[in-house]
Amino acid sequence: MAVNANELRKGQAILYNNDVCVVLEVTHRTPGNLRAFVQGILRSIKSGRSMDVRFTSYEKIETVALNTTKMDFSYKSGEDYVFSDPDTYEEVTVAAELVGDAKDFLVENGSVTITFIEDKAVTVELPPSVVLKVTKVEGGVRGDSANNVQQSIELETGVTMQAPLFIKEGEKIKVDTRTRKYMERA
Repeated sequence: MAVNANELRKGQAILYNNDVCVVLEVTHRTPGNLRAFVQGILRSIKSGRSMDVRFTSYEKIETVALNTTKMDFSYKSGEDYVFSDPDTYEEVTVAAELVGDAKDFLVENGSVTITFIEDKAVTVELPPSVVLKVTKVEGGVRGDSANNVQQSIELETGVTMQAPLFIKEGEKIKVDTRTRKYMERA
């Protein structure tokens, strides 16, 4: 389906120079002495590179359908990660580069949102928070500061972070996946 450039929106997938690209940012501009144009930042699905592109406002652009699916993390296969659809049990293997920092919060049967373009996974998105078990506590010393005493803890996924002194080994805590910080006991 083709749309005018001035109808482009952030998050859409388009066909640009025989490559599927995701629109990261769109700005409509109308300079005083020139015709209106649309400036966009696109990320190539094949190469992962971002580019700054300018379209005339009436230019026709081919859009590509995005498919977003909730999936559960199953297991790690070598360097890749395997996710399964909770309804159909269909498995999808995703490269480690695509999973990125989300790997720090992936636990078996943990839910994620995967976006597909033409049956190829392009993004893996974690929920805003996850519940993880504390496997190791390197205690802070009580009395080190007047308030908000923190200790270093290790979670079941291997990631380390700071948490309050009252958190003990074996407890489950809620972690904000965006800020990578302790939220509360679970």
